[in-house]
Amino acid sequence: MSILSRHRLGASVFLTLGVLAAGAIAASAKSDVRLAGDLSVVAVWSGAEQASFNAVLAGFEQRNPGVKVTYASAGAQLPTVLATAVQGGNPPDVAVLPQPGLMKDFVGKGALKPIDFAKSTIARNFSSDWTKLGTVNGKLYGVFFKGANKSIVWFNTSVFKQAGIAKPPKTWAGFLKIAKTLRASGTKAYSIDGADGWALTDWFENVYLRQAGAAKYDLLSTHRIKWTDPSVKAALRTLAQVFGDRGNIVGGVSGSLQTGFTTALAQLFTDPPNGAMFMEGDFVPSFVPAKAVAGRDYGFFAFPSINKSAPAVVGGGDVAVMFKDSAAARALMTYLAGPEAAEIWVRRGGFSSPNKNVPASAYPDPTTRRTAAALANARTFRFDMSDLQPGSFGATVGQGQWKLFQDFLANPKNLDRIAARLEAAATAAYKAGK
Repeated sequence: MSILSRHRLGASVFLTLGVLAAGAIAASAKSDVRLAGDLSVVAVWSGAEQASFNAVLAGFEQRNPGVKVTYASAGAQLPTVLATAVQGGNPPDVAVLPQPGLMKDFVGKGALKPIDFAKSTIARNFSSDWTKLGTVNGKLYGVFFKGANKSIVWFNTSVFKQAGIAKPPKTWAGFLKIAKTLRASGTKAYSIDGADGWALTDWFENVYLRQAGAAKYDLLSTHRIKWTDPSVKAALRTLAQVFGDRGNIVGGVSGSLQTGFTTALAQLFTDPPNGAMFMEGDFVPSFVPAKAVAGRDYGFFAFPSINKSAPAVVGGGDVAVMFKDSAAARALMTYLAGPEAAEIWVRRGGFSSPNKNVPASAYPDPTTRRTAAALANARTFRFDMSDLQPGSFGATVGQGQWKLFQDFLANPKNLDRIAARLEAAATAAYKAGK
């Protein structure tokens, strides 16, 4: 999947506040002088994200002065780096992986150690959906340290005000209604980054979770039902109400298919704004113009309910796993499952934690506070479906879901053919993975 969708996103970092918080949290925690040794940790994070994660690891070292942790960033090459290390018999002690599928791959190879010792800590701090995501074949292998809420619609506040829209919609019917109102007021409702196939899968996943329900979502995620299932076609039909509103998409369909994430988002901040709404994750504020102020110039609302569906969140996250079993590695995994570790990065900015016991006050601004709370407290959370599926089907440019949802945006009337092509691509990908 793309760097954006995997949340390798740069963000403004509140360094001074973060360092002070790390020191305060670490100093207040009880150290364990009994632990000793060296630990190696690998993840994708670099730059500002690496600095923040190093602050988290420094907090662990202060609690456990006998342990030295060395972090290495593998960037986008993480799967290859880890696979090579496992094959060579020298994996890191701990790694943080960008999606559950990779964790399952390593479990299948017998490379990961279960973390049942952390079950009680994880149960206290995470919803059952997150625990299930970290479980493979009935054993707990991962703790989701970092998360992302991808069920958000962002909007230009002045455009809404000029159109007479006093409150954001809560239902799909209300969403479609304000889209017509926005168009009538002179601003196109939807700015869609159609050049990024991963963004189009996010649209489908949000509609499908709300319309078909979590149980069907799980079945489709693992290809236990076909992409020609009536529930899939029903979701495509609903999504076509947006994709088929041709005159209400910034740049039209052809323009949208040539527009990527940052350019599509920027359409909300042109003078005058070209678009009113943009659907994407909680990482969006990192990419708005510096002069735009959250709450004043732009706002957000949860992806709307469909057919009275209960609140639900589609998202992503990074899962910590253990390759080598030792007392120090167990301590680090337990630490990453606690709110103190997450709070260090939260206070530095650019981070959402699925840990429900991280205090809301730790988030540096009201926007991240609300989006993170929705993520951590979601009763129904489902991981980005395309990240759960074989990469050739769910996460490859120019093929699989990314290409086929672009084709659907181009022609949303032909949903039966798109469903059949999605099923054919899924069947081939799952067959190749066996």
